[in-house]
Amino acid sequence: MTLPSSTLINMNKDMILSLADELNFSLSESEVVNIVNEFHSLQELLALLETIDTEGVSEMVYPFESPLLTLRDDEVTHELPQSEALSNAYKAKEGYVSVPKVVK
Repeated sequence: MTLPSSTLINMNKDMILSLADELNFSLSESEVVNIVNEFHSLQELLALLETIDTEGVSEMVYPFESPLLTLRDDEVTHELPQSEALSNAYKAKEGYVSVPKVVK
């Protein structure tokens, strides 16, 4: 089964290597091949989902008849002063943790 050409993304080794470069990490040749193959497998699964007839099926926000109400209220039990939190940071700038840019 294949996706219509309008929705098909031709993911190839060059695209994966370009994305990896932008995210500042390297991949071996076998990792690139695996990612490309997994991407194409996911496209096939999505194409299969597209074949399911959902006519007359109402949309759901939750996968259950009604939302589960088991969430608890947030309660502050311990506050860490900003100065103490920042003392654990490798680098802090203007009251915030500063991290290196990882995406171009």
